[in-house]
Amino acid sequence: MKNILTALTLLFAMNAGAQELNKKIEDPNRHKQVMLNLCTREGITSFPEFKESYDPNYAAYKPDSTAFAALSKLIKGKKITIVLGTWCGDSKYQVPHFLKIMDGLKIDEDKITIIGVDGAKHAENGLIDSLKITNVPTFIFFDKKGKEVGRITEHPKETLEKDMLKILAVTKKTKASETKTK
Repeated sequence: MKNILTALTLLFAMNAGAQELNKKIEDPNRHKQVMLNLCTREGITSFPEFKESYDPNYAAYKPDSTAFAALSKLIKGKKITIVLGTWCGDSKYQVPHFLKIMDGLKIDEDKITIIGVDGAKHAENGLIDSLKITNVPTFIFFDKKGKEVGRITEHPKETLEKDMLKILAVTKKTKASETKTK
């Protein structure tokens, strides 16, 4: 009986600390419903306001497949965090393009974390406090150790593929020079 009570107490504590996935709130800044905190791809792509632009933007985007060979090598072992606003025009435009690239590269969904923010670019429980988000969407690339290696903020400087190549190639060069100096 004691083991059962301990297990139930532990389970309750874990659930109390867990955040609700695909949480929807009435945003006091935007005066409309938005998604907040951790989201799934299915959650954002079925959220009515986001879906209405997600579907046509995803379908219309033609990724630069010539970059895929290099990107698939460079992105191995990386994790990606996407911070977006379901209310944000740039998020509605860039996120579908980014996810189409990820699909083309066959990146597992467990390598991608999606976080929704409100109109003030905040999430709950300090979820993005350490990320220093100024604009959305922000695509952040992390190495195996969880260190940020680069980010694309709001929109790419050239294209998503070219910007990703530059970010990830710099990481590879830095690692090569670190190996030589050891």
